[in-house]
This record gives sequence, C-alpha cells and structure tokens, in this order.
Amino acid sequence: MTAVAPLSRDLKVLAGAFVASGVVHLVRPETFEPTMPKVVPAHREVILVSGVVELVCAAGLLHPATRKAAGWASLLVLLGVYPANFKMTGDALKSDNRTFQAATIARLPLQLPLIRAALRAARPS
Repeated sequence: MTAVAPLSRDLKVLAGAFVASGVVHLVRPETFEPTMPKVVPAHREVILVSGVVELVCAAGLLHPATRKAAGWASLLVLLGVYPANFKMTGDALKSDNRTFQAATIARLPLQLPLIRAALRAARPS
C-alpha cells in the first residue's frame, strides 16, 4: 500500500470551488440555464445533477481513499463544463454588464489550475 500525501492547497481550492459551485447549482439552478446547449434535454434536472456531482467530487477529494477516483471525476466535470464557460463569456460580451463580462473572461484561465489540481489528484506521485 502506498502512502497518500496530505491534502494540498490546490486540492483544497478545487474542493472549495466544487462546494461553492455545487451549492449554487442546487440553490439557484436558473443561474446556469442560459449556458445549457439546446441539444441537452431536461436543463433543470441536468443542472441539479451536476451540482450533486460537484459536491460528491469535493467530498471525494478530501478523503485519501477516494481522492484518485474523485480526481478523475473532477477532471471530467471540469472538461465537460468548460464549453459552457465559453458560451457564458460570449453571452456576457453581448451585454452591457461590464462586471459580468470581466468575471466570465477572468474565469476562463482560472479553470486551468483547477484542471491541473484534478490531474494531480487523479495521478498521485
């Protein structure tokens, strides 16, 4: 059995981001409805399920026994929602809300360290 490293700062940030996002998905699912592609059925249900998945990933990252699986799941979630982040940015750029525009633009590169953290959890050294 190999030793499991303690929870790193980047994994704490990733877990925290998933907790925050998961809660918003469950409490205010309408926030994410505009980002849903038309080809996805049952938008509200998909948003709610994705919130639960984010919370499960966060919990899994915190426990050494589930960290590797949660890392892979987190990576899939982050890659799966990345196109929605681009869509939200495109929509924001069409609005007059400069704060929303800045937030959505800033979020795009900020997701890359989260992806790296998920990979670290999935492939521990």
